[in-house]
Amino acid sequence: MIDPLPELATEQSDPRYSQIDQLPTDQIARLMNQADAAVPAAVAVAIPEISAAIDAISARMRAGGRLLYVGAGTSGRLAVLDASECPPTFGTDPELVQGVIAGGPEALTRSVEGAEDDAEGGAAEMARLEVGPLDSVVGVSASGRAPFVVGALREAAGRGALTVGLSCNHGAPLSAAAEHAIEVVVGPEVVAGSTRLKAGTAQKLVLNMISTISMVRLGRTYGNRMIEMSAMNNKLADRAIRMVSDITGADRETAAKAVDAADGQAKTAVVMIQHGLDAEGARALLESHGERLSDALSG
Repeated sequence: MIDPLPELATEQSDPRYSQIDQLPTDQIARLMNQADAAVPAAVAVAIPEISAAIDAISARMRAGGRLLYVGAGTSGRLAVLDASECPPTFGTDPELVQGVIAGGPEALTRSVEGAEDDAEGGAAEMARLEVGPLDSVVGVSASGRAPFVVGALREAAGRGALTVGLSCNHGAPLSAAAEHAIEVVVGPEVVAGSTRLKAGTAQKLVLNMISTISMVRLGRTYGNRMIEMSAMNNKLADRAIRMVSDITGADRETAAKAVDAADGQAKTAVVMIQHGLDAEGARALLESHGERLSDALSG
């Protein structure tokens, strides 16, 4: 045990919720809604630390590094979720943003006994992934004390990686192990100790910021549009056509033909229309401008 569990804010019992088992459903729902409403304010307090971490992460990613999330239990599942959404949203290689959960893939759907207590296991995962100086490792733990996550961060730091600790308690061991400490203190849960609630919501909000803003900084959006997405199903194909039409001013038929010729790549289709190029020429122009659509359009 890293520190006394009962002292953590996330483990406290809030007397406001001590009789929820005796309340009608709508009243419990209102209490939960009121509790959840406090989460964004707690995240807002940590925005300076969140922003500093994102700038540091983006700088390393521009140099070729990866973004790796490490977590256990609910935190690990949220980490894997955020990482898995980057390829379809931002067109990234699956290796660029990865999520590591204590206990491995099995732990995504069921509890793996003792996995989060294995500090050496966390360190071993960093070794397996060959973490290096260009990489950024974000440890996610509501308590801020999960040995697997702390062990991973310490190993990553020893390998020269940028380290970020995201927790929901003040003075967490995870913060001490990280170069950038993000502590979003949301207080006791409606169901005492169930950090899948407010703490989980807070972590998801911060992870949204880390991945999304990093991708914006890397030029993987055009304005607020997911320009790197590929049309891999009917919904995405329709979105890509609308996006290309909106950006270029072309009619839907012209946009659809360009998207099809670009193999579903919206960004390529935009350049094709704007510069009168075929798909190969558009891709070459994008490559010459570091894949940044704004530069390719103005160049």
